[in-house]
Amino acid sequence: MSSTASAKPVLAVLEGRRQTIPPVWMMRQAGRYLPEYRALRANAGSFLDLCFTPDYAADVTLQPIRRFQFDAAILFSDILVIPHALGREVRFEAGEGPRLEPITDGRAIAALPPEVDQGTLAPVYETIRKVKGALSPQVTFLGFCGAPWTVATYMIAGRGTPDQAPARLFAYAHPKEFQQLVDRLVEASVSYLVEQLRAGIDAVQIFDTWSGVLPPEEFQRWCIDPARRICEGVRAKVPGAKIIGFPRGAATQLAPYAAQVPVDAISLDWMVDPAFIRTGLPKVLPVQGNLDPLALLTGGDALDRAVDGVLAAFADRPLIFNLGHGILPETPIAHVEQMLKRVRGA
Repeated sequence: MSSTASAKPVLAVLEGRRQTIPPVWMMRQAGRYLPEYRALRANAGSFLDLCFTPDYAADVTLQPIRRFQFDAAILFSDILVIPHALGREVRFEAGEGPRLEPITDGRAIAALPPEVDQGTLAPVYETIRKVKGALSPQVTFLGFCGAPWTVATYMIAGRGTPDQAPARLFAYAHPKEFQQLVDRLVEASVSYLVEQLRAGIDAVQIFDTWSGVLPPEEFQRWCIDPARRICEGVRAKVPGAKIIGFPRGAATQLAPYAAQVPVDAISLDWMVDPAFIRTGLPKVLPVQGNLDPLALLTGGDALDRAVDGVLAAFADRPLIFNLGHGILPETPIAHVEQMLKRVRGA
């Protein structure tokens, strides 16, 4: 085990070393459930202004570390900065989520630039440098990108939809053109993650939020293959880079994902049956998760039972304790404190 991993429990888990007390962080831990975030957000202008203003983004990244002493900080940004850096219009409307200029045909895909505009993303790397200097040696700094399939679903539809049907229809009807879009996003993601790691990120996570809407054959083509290519591309430029994969909703497709995508850990959503993980994934493969965000919202005895269930289910393998998806904005801070005490045995 490296000295770096020794000092950072999350990195130790990613190297395959089970910790007596699992390290813990939360997806979307820097966000709307914190009053300090809401205060800063009110002064920042648009959401993209918040993401691309390093002083603001660094402060938001650090807010949950100051309050809760999580074992990892995750860069405050958004998966849709990639289409923005590929020249597509991206905006965020209050209460309605992201809005993009939708892609309706192959001509729009062919018109995408061959490389992501690193000048557009430069403020993200400046945020990383600011945060890196403020973190204690024990805290792992995580970066991320959206998986090509998930990012493509927003680029095709121009917004999130209940089952991302517009992208699924496009992929069935125009597989050659959709492959071109995915290829472009693979290259952009590799470039983006490499620059994050060079700026000071310790490990990265690939968020495939919408992987669960695909049948097995399409999952292989649009989720597994691109994620594998991203891992290989990143490590070709940053040897040994630590990568977490999060194919949300993958269910039984987690087994082929784990077998074919060379991630250092798989993040599990709350719907995954631990019995399947015990038999379907190698015992040496670290996992991350998978507390139901609604259990955290509920608090009390229900939360204690849910935390204990996660700890018991994965007691025999390296575990990073996390939610099965992002924390809900209405979650009381006291419930986060209760969760941390339960995990840490305090």
